[in-house]
Amino acid sequence: MLRRGVKVAVGAHAWCRRSSSVSSVVDSMLLRSLKDHYMEASKTRPPPRVSPPEPFSIVEGAIGNNGPVLRRTYGKEEINVSVMRLANVIPDGGDEDDGDDGFNQLFVHVDVSKPGQKEGLHFFCGLYPDALGIHSVSLRPKPDQSTGFLMVPSKYNGPAFGDLDEKMKEALHEYIDARGINESLFPFLQAWLYVKDHRKAICWFKSIGSFIKDQKQHEA
Repeated sequence: MLRRGVKVAVGAHAWCRRSSSVSSVVDSMLLRSLKDHYMEASKTRPPPRVSPPEPFSIVEGAIGNNGPVLRRTYGKEEINVSVMRLANVIPDGGDEDDGDDGFNQLFVHVDVSKPGQKEGLHFFCGLYPDALGIHSVSLRPKPDQSTGFLMVPSKYNGPAFGDLDEKMKEALHEYIDARGINESLFPFLQAWLYVKDHRKAICWFKSIGSFIKDQKQHEA
């Protein structure tokens, strides 16, 4: 009985060593792959620098968070513009289309706020190289200034934009166009998203690699 127990213990120890060895090989392969991708991404040259159209200015720290990217004043109003790509709105939504389509179709959140008002006018728009289309218009609480996150509307969100009559649609388009919200924003926002996505990818490769490497050192 004792001899059998010793055999079982020895077999379990050998299995643990084989399992640890396999895990170490897998970790090493993963680390090499992460390093290769990190180095390749690091060599990628960013697109030519594009400045936002005047009088918009880039929000400080925007590249590292999900808040507004551009800001300007219009009279007493403050205009904040946030941007995302189609893939961020509909995951894998561009797989059936050409690769360029997903990057040539941006979505922008535009917040128009006034001093003393608890709510602002919020536009959700599709932005293309040669056009801008409004998807919805609503009144919302002002974005959280500490995080930049958009607040969820607490009231009736208004009728679907497509259900409005043509005069109302045209007037709303003219309203935001007067505030500089049009296709002129596309070149900057497209380039800005490219840089942000590139930085996020590099950070992802580096952080995953650091985690795996730290895990290997602890096991050793």
